[in-house]
Amino acid sequence: MLGTVLGGTTLAALPTVAEAASPGTPAGAAEGEGLGAGPGRAPWTLRNRMDSSGAWSGFLRRQDLIWHKLPKLWHEGPFLGDGRLGSMVYQDPNTNGIRFTVQHGEVQDHRPEFGSGWGTCRLPVGHLTLDPVGTVTAVDWRLSLWDAELTGTVTTDKGSLTFAAFIHDGILATRATADGGEKVRWTFHPEEAISPRKISEEPPAGYTPNPPWTTRTTGDVQQILQPLTGGGQTATAHRRSGDVLLLTVAHSHPSDTRAGEASLKKIQRADAYGVLRSRHTTWWHAFYRKSFVSVPDERLQSFHWIQLYKIASASREGGPVMATSGPWLEPTPWPAVWWNLNVQLEYWIVHGSNHPELDSLASTLRQSQEQLIANVPAAYRSDSAGVGRSSDMFMNRSAPTPGSGGESGNLTWALHNAWLSYRHTMDEGLLRDTIYPLLRRAMNYYLHFLQPEDDGKLHLPSTLSPEYPVVPPKDTNYDLSLIRWGCATLLEASERLGVDDPLKPRWQEVLTKLTPYPVDGNGFMIGADTPYAQSHRHYSHLLMVYPLYLVNWDQPEQRELIEKSVAHWHALTGAHRGYSYTGAASLYAMMGRGETALSYLKMFFDPTTRYPCRANTHYTEAGPVIETPLSASQSLHDMLCQSWGGVVRVFPAVPDSWADVTLHDFRTQGAFLVSAARTGGVTRFVRVRSLAGEPLELRHGLSGGPVTALLDDGSPARTRPTDDGTLAIDLPKGREVLLYAGRRPDLVIAPVTVSEPGEPWGLP
Repeated sequence: MLGTVLGGTTLAALPTVAEAASPGTPAGAAEGEGLGAGPGRAPWTLRNRMDSSGAWSGFLRRQDLIWHKLPKLWHEGPFLGDGRLGSMVYQDPNTNGIRFTVQHGEVQDHRPEFGSGWGTCRLPVGHLTLDPVGTVTAVDWRLSLWDAELTGTVTTDKGSLTFAAFIHDGILATRATADGGEKVRWTFHPEEAISPRKISEEPPAGYTPNPPWTTRTTGDVQQILQPLTGGGQTATAHRRSGDVLLLTVAHSHPSDTRAGEASLKKIQRADAYGVLRSRHTTWWHAFYRKSFVSVPDERLQSFHWIQLYKIASASREGGPVMATSGPWLEPTPWPAVWWNLNVQLEYWIVHGSNHPELDSLASTLRQSQEQLIANVPAAYRSDSAGVGRSSDMFMNRSAPTPGSGGESGNLTWALHNAWLSYRHTMDEGLLRDTIYPLLRRAMNYYLHFLQPEDDGKLHLPSTLSPEYPVVPPKDTNYDLSLIRWGCATLLEASERLGVDDPLKPRWQEVLTKLTPYPVDGNGFMIGADTPYAQSHRHYSHLLMVYPLYLVNWDQPEQRELIEKSVAHWHALTGAHRGYSYTGAASLYAMMGRGETALSYLKMFFDPTTRYPCRANTHYTEAGPVIETPLSASQSLHDMLCQSWGGVVRVFPAVPDSWADVTLHDFRTQGAFLVSAARTGGVTRFVRVRSLAGEPLELRHGLSGGPVTALLDDGSPARTRPTDDGTLAIDLPKGREVLLYAGRRPDLVIAPVTVSEPGEPWGLP
């Protein structure tokens, strides 16, 4: 929606909802309470019971991960991170010690001739071990979400060890003490700088190992220096002083020495432990306060807050885009960034949770524009850009051409994520400097290959629906969806930016003449002459439905096709993975079917499924795959609040079994912050704050009497109904509107009562 004109009438001239619903009733009046608040009356306020550190500390403590058993695998143990440096904690398989892995999202090889799996892959750094004297007999650990800190004890047959650990600003900080016959013994173990893909295949022909590491001691700082055959250096530096050990990792390229210099200075100039911890907790305490969600399912509620902790540990704006494992590298066949689904699913939850500061995907796209141009064949570099299936953090991977049977749409799908970042912030700089130029080039790449046929329609030559084993001869739905979305978005963006682009007629022509989506009796096909005929974990052939919403539930004529397509996708079992269940949950949430959405979401947590969520909320197939748990939190978001098609939908798919739900400062498209409370199965109030002054259409879900809409000064808001249960509301930038039905309810933001108890995550 553009501008402030709806149906040819300015919002300022429209009647309020009370006037529209009940002629003669004063604007803003609610049944049984007279005029309500108005000019000269006291404004309303929300009472936020989560407005103190004590409230947050108490609430998040109930979401913490707990260990009363020693974790033996990475997906059982605690994890720490700051968007670059990461550590997993579990029993060292080679010693009696406790392993603290030391991995870093910027540490990679630099030999693109060997591909992203070997030549530009993430490289291991090493691990610390806390080596007890005796044999471990018990552990008692807590990963505090509020403080983003691991604390606990290790009991042995000789005594006990007490420790704490956190990561802040590139430093892993630990403090450990010993009792009885125990001793604090830390050992750093460097790991061979070779691709973790070695677990699944031999190195490619001509590949030579990276040189061995060397050690250096400068004063009380010990360093491990790892040179790289392709140029560059990784350097780990650590220092132990009394009970405290500090460690950092640096990586440089092409410099062969800068990492060593940087890591040494980082440790030498590091603040005292207490100062570091204070700065660390200050950041995290401010982080959590930006939004609040509470649902009555205890284990799912805890899972959601752990995912927010996880993504803040794994990603920060301006840092490296998340690889499939995030910053926690383990043996894996996927030691790179995957662009055909993984990256996209990883970042969706930053939007609703009101954390744009975690969006390293948009910043990576901004910084990688020259590389994305270089990724396409030379003949197309004047106007095109793209990326292949996987790459390093710099997006270095050749893009296949349409007609070759490869994945051509991955950059466009990544740009949809950036578009969501724009729509949730209305940051015009992001649209102008990153999305518009790159999306224009991504569409140009397609336009070179679209050809008219005898039916008068434009057709696309052979491309691949990501990882489906059969390649359509033409018109793959994955790409047709992205082309339609891309051209429509460029037209909208050019209007918003005031750009009279000479390609606008071409984009409009594509939208008019592009061949329809291939469909058969089972719904959407993979592509022309290629039915969805065997089980597949991806839902790329349904991209037009989710997350693009080009074909959606608000189009009654499409409902049968949508439902049939989703049912058929899941009817063919065998290849489904965790994100197959989270994808289905979001698709059913779009349909407004909360119980069905919840049932699919819970399949991801069912230990009897082949690939369930693990004990620490991470996920593994042949190796770590971080996107699936993060997408499960997005499925929860989709049940609680949606904002596609220009409409904000509050509680669109809440299961009937969830009588009580609370949202606060949930960010939506249009840069609105939504707060709402549901009690006893009824939505009691909705508050919306506008951060950008965009047009607001709200599907509020209120019932039980005339709806009152009041601005934050108590004056009536100007509204008009646009659809059944949907209001257009005149809400200027920086203002808030409150809606409720009947008498004004208690305007309280608070945790809801748990109706479905569950164990803590971890190994309780």
